Amino acid sequence: MSWLDKTVAAVAPGFAAKRERARTEIARQRAVQDVFNQGYGDHGASRRKKSLTTWTPAAGNADEDIHANLEALRPRARDLFMGGSLANGALKTLRTNIIGTGLKLKPSFDADFLRLSEEKSALLRRQIEREFSLWADSKDCDAGGLQNFYELQQLAFLSWVMSGDAFVLLPLLERKHTVYDLRVRILEADRCSTPKNEPLESIKRVQSGVEVDADGMVAAYWFSSKHPGHFDPGMKWQRVAAIGEESGRRNVLHLMETERPEQRRGVPILAPVIESLKQLERYTEAELMAAVISGMFTVFIETESEDTDAFGLSPEGPIENPTGEPLPSGDEDLQLGVGAVQFLNPGEKATIANPGRPNSGFDPFVTSILRQVGASLELPYELLLKHFTASYSASRAALLEAWKMFRMRRAWMSADFCQPIYEEWFAEAVIKGRIDAPGIFDDPLLFKAYTKAEWHGPSQGQLDPVKEANAAVIRVENGFSTRAREAAELTGTEYESNVRQLAYEQQIREQNGLVSGKSEQGLKGGDEEDAEEDQT
Repeated sequence: MSWLDKTVAAVAPGFAAKRERARTEIARQRAVQDVFNQGYGDHGASRRKKSLTTWTPAAGNADEDIHANLEALRPRARDLFMGGSLANGALKTLRTNIIGTGLKLKPSFDADFLRLSEEKSALLRRQIEREFSLWADSKDCDAGGLQNFYELQQLAFLSWVMSGDAFVLLPLLERKHTVYDLRVRILEADRCSTPKNEPLESIKRVQSGVEVDADGMVAAYWFSSKHPGHFDPGMKWQRVAAIGEESGRRNVLHLMETERPEQRRGVPILAPVIESLKQLERYTEAELMAAVISGMFTVFIETESEDTDAFGLSPEGPIENPTGEPLPSGDEDLQLGVGAVQFLNPGEKATIANPGRPNSGFDPFVTSILRQVGASLELPYELLLKHFTASYSASRAALLEAWKMFRMRRAWMSADFCQPIYEEWFAEAVIKGRIDAPGIFDDPLLFKAYTKAEWHGPSQGQLDPVKEANAAVIRVENGFSTRAREAAELTGTEYESNVRQLAYEQQIREQNGLVSGKSEQGLKGGDEEDAEEDQT
């Protein structure tokens, strides 16, 4: 204790005690502050930096952070798709590259486990392809009778990424002149919602229309009788079990991307960039309007009296207006037009602000924003705008990066949509005797062995077909890939069908005395300019 503290304590003991308590509290606060300023507390979790003091987001669960905001996110994402060229193009780019004309079935059942010879395997494969085409190529597979299986894939995927998730029902509906009863019915995300007229006890475990059991497993979905956007005071909800209790078949397929534990509903893919896209859309419209106004040429004529105009003609007389633009009469508002002639009242003067268009900063600014949007959507700027101006290597790098995402979402679409529907169809085909698969319902392992399949979509495409083909040959020769996989990746075709067609064509050529020429191996691809640029 210093001599000052001793003096104060002797003269005013109460004041000295307050000083000591204050000193102790300050020391305690400094100790607490030192703790918070350690590790992340001095960086991203800092409570003293001015740049972070006002940034205090609340920590909520998936139901509070995601499910409570979906009613605002979905309409905004759809509005951007319907009215925004960038958002519309981005989602269609995803759909075209991931789904394209549809993911095609390639049966890849486990012939070794099923003890099938090569001849029986070939027969079974062709039988499955033939029967599945009978169902998938027809619009009878659609519950609404409007689209075939491949068109349904496009609809399901587009609805999934636009709204955040989509639901697929698999009813068995008998119809005349059809072989199979399996139907696919796609429901929009809004149809799945928490009932508003059900007892609280029956929906206590329902989150945004998804019901879970005591273990957190999805047990059922609640669907409204109509879209919530259609006002109906008599709206009803129906509970659909995720898996049939007696049959064990899947009643509902839920397409979504999960980003949080205990998340039950999906988020629109445009959610992180909704504000950026909307503001960019407004900015683009303003620039477009300014350019239109600056391109208009309008003549304003001020009259000196109400009886005559600048040419000494009575306003009531005929006025020549070869441009066809409407002329104001009385107190009508004046309007700009292309080559328009507008008359002003005495004392009025027209003042036009010079918009200074075209704006030289428009394109760089939009480009900068779109690069950020593309990063969020995992779409390179070049692919987002279909604008390839870089070298061969740079353009190929952009495509390869995008195709990582395309393949990932294609795998999800195959696993969550195509494969479950194929398994339901396969089971019906076996039950009806259209396909011979002994013991398929006796052992789940047999069922999996019979229904194993691959789903191939549109090929990646080649910036330089010669280089891509040479690379495919090298991969096959060194065992890094197979001819079937390369055929699917490069051209989107089936290798076995190609071989059979080539054998037929070779036979026709030999019958007509034509000698097959051998193609030159090791051709170089790419422009010399690109090659030189790649080396620099």
